[in-house]
Formats: sequence, structure tokens, C-alpha cells
Amino acid sequence: MSSLVSIVLQNTDDARAIIDAVMTDNPEAVASRYPAMVKIDSPGELVMNKASIADRLGRDFELQEIHLCLVNISGNIDEDDDRIVLRWNS
Repeated sequence: MSSLVSIVLQNTDDARAIIDAVMTDNPEAVASRYPAMVKIDSPGELVMNKASIADRLGRDFELQEIHLCLVNISGNIDEDDDRIVLRWNS
């Protein structure tokens, strides 16, 4: 069984669009919703695609903007201009 990776985001308007995109792109992910934040857990890896997030926001989106609503990350980060991937390196 794979280890879980996770991301925790503040519960803001932009973060809700990011969460929607992440949940759509990662069907095995599970979102735990709290009043001030949302934690997304996924087995193995979690992918955040720039195009999916921009589509949900209805505007251009730079992946570095995710830091404006980021609370916590659990996993190793691999990122480029188009996506961020969380996974545990072996």
C-alpha cells in the first residue's frame, strides 16, 4: 500500500477552485473539509495541474500562487511550469 501525501489549503474563493481542480484530476483523493481549511489526502501522489486550476478560476494562474492559500504539505514536491506533483521519494 502506498503512503498518503497531502496538501492543506485555506478555505478561500481561490482555494476552492484549486481544490475542485485537484479533486477532479486525482479521483483517488479524499477531501476533509473544515471551516477554515481543506485537507486533501491521496495515495501515492497528488497532481496539481496549472491548466485545470486556471480553467476553474477563469483566469491565468501561476502555480506559485498556490502558496497564498497553502497551510501544509506532506510529501516531496516535484514542480515545473505546468504542474506540481507531491509524492514520497523512495
